[in-house]
Amino acid sequence: MDETARWLTPEEQHAWRSFVRLHERLGGRLSRLLQSESNISAADFAVLVHLTDVPEGRQRFQDLARALEWEKSRMSHHIARMAKRGLVVRQECPEDGRGAFVVITDAGREAIEAAAPLHVKAVRDLFLDHVTPSELRVLADVSERVVGKLDEDLS
Repeated sequence: MDETARWLTPEEQHAWRSFVRLHERLGGRLSRLLQSESNISAADFAVLVHLTDVPEGRQRFQDLARALEWEKSRMSHHIARMAKRGLVVRQECPEDGRGAFVVITDAGREAIEAAAPLHVKAVRDLFLDHVTPSELRVLADVSERVVGKLDEDLS
């Protein structure tokens, strides 16, 4: 046992466990809703959202994996499954023989366009309607600060 561990105080432990429980339950509920209402998984949705946020709907395979915090093998298998369903295609990179791009297809755009309104409604119903504007600002500030530190640690 590490004697230098900084154990969580009861207040810290309560906050952390509450956050984890929120993340698990909210993620699970949103995932089930996406699957049942749109026939795409939460992972599909995450990939498609990232691809619609970048120019030309294409992103380097490794950059997409990094953005989603996915291992290379998970990314490879998931993109292969999405490609079989026609949601994305994999394009080799002409400048770099080892690199590849993931590109959203028209079917992928149709899928995300159909799923997005349902997802936004669920986010509002399950989360946003239950927090105040000031709580939302605090949550955004905390999230950005922690993500910034995580990104900094990757450098």
